[in-house]
Amino acid sequence: MRIALCNEVVASLDFAEQARLAAALGYDGLEVAPFTLDAEAPHLLPKARRAELRRIAESEGAPITSLHWLLVAPAGLSITSADSTIRTQTLDVMQRLVGLAADLGATLLVHGSPKQRHLAAEGDAARAEDAMAQAGAWAAQHGVTYCLEPLDAGQTNWARTVAEAVEIVTRIGSPGLRTMLDVSAAGNGEEDSAATLLRRHIPGGQIAHVHLNDRNRRAPGQGGDPFRPVLDALQDTRYAGFCAVEPFDYQPDGRTSAARAIGYLRGILEA
Repeated sequence: MRIALCNEVVASLDFAEQARLAAALGYDGLEVAPFTLDAEAPHLLPKARRAELRRIAESEGAPITSLHWLLVAPAGLSITSADSTIRTQTLDVMQRLVGLAADLGATLLVHGSPKQRHLAAEGDAARAEDAMAQAGAWAAQHGVTYCLEPLDAGQTNWARTVAEAVEIVTRIGSPGLRTMLDVSAAGNGEEDSAATLLRRHIPGGQIAHVHLNDRNRRAPGQGGDPFRPVLDALQDTRYAGFCAVEPFDYQPDGRTSAARAIGYLRGILEA
């Protein structure tokens, strides 16, 4: 089990400083939000820039492990829209982001992007599922994993629980497609605890990634959620993937939030 830092937490720093700080604090890598690399069209980053970013991260000791917040840029994307132009553009961006992940050395992509998966009309769910199927096929071609992220009902109306996401992923049956668990979303939307869900689904291989955050949207250790049961579940099930620290409310600031989170988590693991 390795712990990465979601890079938007320290996005005010340039990329080399992000990687340097993450490594210095004790993180094993960076999970990157593509819009932090290019606010308009991250899927079109030139090959030379991709190679440079990968080299920087690896040389600073925090290699790029994964990508998330995939459909923030360019604006207007949707995996559910019936508009053929929007759908074509969205699928093109997703395919190119899979290639970007592989070029950056990442092994995994996390598809959260709640605003870009909203169900509003008949056929939307089928279109969303078809997009996941295509993403899984592209991921398999590149040797990476594409994860459908369950998000609670306060954020989306599609794939709101781990069970729903597992059902979708199982029905599609692509070797490149899995689901994951976000501790905050699970705490706000699941009947069972995050630890229980991990123990249930990691052994079967359904969960390929974990986001560590508190239900109050702050970092682990900055709220009321206990993380020892979560880490115990990961260790007991011999989870060998990455966890990523993903707060949304950086208190008192990004650097301190990142530092406090890794200290708290490493303390539990060492104890």
